[in-house]
Amino acid sequence: MRKLWNPRNFKAHVSPHEMLQAVVLWSRKKFQFTKQGDPIDFLSWFLNALHLALNGTKSPDSSIIYKTFLGAMRIRTRKIPPVELEEKQRLELLLTEEYQERVTDSPFLYLTCDLPPPPLFKDEIMENIIPQVNLYNLLTKFNGETEKEYKTYKENFLKKFEITKLPPYLILYIKRFTKNTFFVEKNPTIVNFPVKNIDFGDFLMPEIKARHKSTVYDLVANIVHDGEPDKGTYRVHLLHKGNGKWYEMQDLHVTDILPQMITLTEAYIQIYELKSKEDSS
Repeated sequence: MRKLWNPRNFKAHVSPHEMLQAVVLWSRKKFQFTKQGDPIDFLSWFLNALHLALNGTKSPDSSIIYKTFLGAMRIRTRKIPPVELEEKQRLELLLTEEYQERVTDSPFLYLTCDLPPPPLFKDEIMENIIPQVNLYNLLTKFNGETEKEYKTYKENFLKKFEITKLPPYLILYIKRFTKNTFFVEKNPTIVNFPVKNIDFGDFLMPEIKARHKSTVYDLVANIVHDGEPDKGTYRVHLLHKGNGKWYEMQDLHVTDILPQMITLTEAYIQIYELKSKEDSS
């Protein structure tokens, strides 16, 4: 990073090979040249590693990384009584301290969006129906009203997520892979999303939205997964801010791409940039 931004650097760029070598070294070989990693694992490691290298602490303003990507949410959690109990026992349990709602405030570097399960049936020509879902549907998880069930080994919980602060750059992680006992499954659902002028304020409580100068974002990067869970590959779509054009990159290959083609892909990670109040109007 220092080399990339050094004004006395002979070239105004750092080669991808140098960057990868630095990643292999600093991640203690967690990420390697020879083995494809998961972009969300890399992104969270990379942002946290940069934050710590910049002497970042838990404070939201302690590094440029946190100032740029860190948002905040409120999580309401309540425990569900076991289903095998009788109604009277369940009601008694709900009155105890253990089963009362707990509220915690939590920072986030990215939001995890859950896809609906894909249909199990095939259509007339025996082909899998590729389901589609609107990004707005996925984001209702964070409106503070939608309850979602989570299961652990012994207990079940209901959780509500409410965004309390939007960051200047918002990262969405669309959870496509689920691991069961034997293998990893991929959900192929296509997410429909706008490339420009998406208002994330629609999912905020009115009093929370009032605290934000603007809540309208534009997409600036889109990471896609193609193929099978174990043998698939990744591509990235990136907006060139200088000329306003979109480019697709895969390894060292770079090609132009139309914005409308981006929305037809199996999006995996998206980065949105907050627009200023003037740009949004």
